[in-house]
Amino acid sequence: MRNYPLISWLALLVSLTGTAAAAPKAHVVSFGKLTVVKWFVGLDEKQAVDLKVRALYVDGRQKEFTLGPPHEVTDRLFVVRRAFRLNDALPDESGSAPKWRWERGGWLMVDRLTGRVAIIDLPDFDTYYSAPNWYRDYVAYCGVSDDGKKMYAMVMQLGRRKPVLKKLLGDAPDDDMPDSACPGPVWQRQPARVSFAPDGQKVTYSVRGHAVDVVNDSDNEDEASE
Repeated sequence: MRNYPLISWLALLVSLTGTAAAAPKAHVVSFGKLTVVKWFVGLDEKQAVDLKVRALYVDGRQKEFTLGPPHEVTDRLFVVRRAFRLNDALPDESGSAPKWRWERGGWLMVDRLTGRVAIIDLPDFDTYYSAPNWYRDYVAYCGVSDDGKKMYAMVMQLGRRKPVLKKLLGDAPDDDMPDSACPGPVWQRQPARVSFAPDGQKVTYSVRGHAVDVVNDSDNEDEASE
């Protein structure tokens, strides 16, 4: 009988140790300082546009470059636009140093709890022509077909693979400037609606659906093995 208290304490210690080992690792997500870079646009890519980029860090390690403010989706998840550097050296210049140029990318989803950074797949999203606008876990934008001839009203919801909305708006405009597919769509709530205005003609669509749980803990096993 005298050994029971000791056994109980040992069992409690093992239980607490197992709980501590199973507790998820805390991650620190942060941004670096803003840096102004040149983005060359237009048909001849000679017109310079200023982009304000900053690095995205997870636990002090740089993961990506980003631009623009993040959009808070939940108290755990946010999305932010990606920026990257592209090597512009010609094949016969391969022996020289890379010629880096900045480009706008797609969108990233960042999970503050797991530290996971994932690229969001947005069908028909054109990183040059499409001007996206976020609301809740939805993003609306004018999509452009692969051949660059057709334009669509697009609404995607995080956590879903297929568009919530895809409607043909007509021919894509013949313009070589960024965000020229159409102005950024405008949202309204209760009920959720989004308006597109290609060529100044307003078209409004109702967006039906509820919030989708987009939390993805699939990387927890990878984190435990690090």
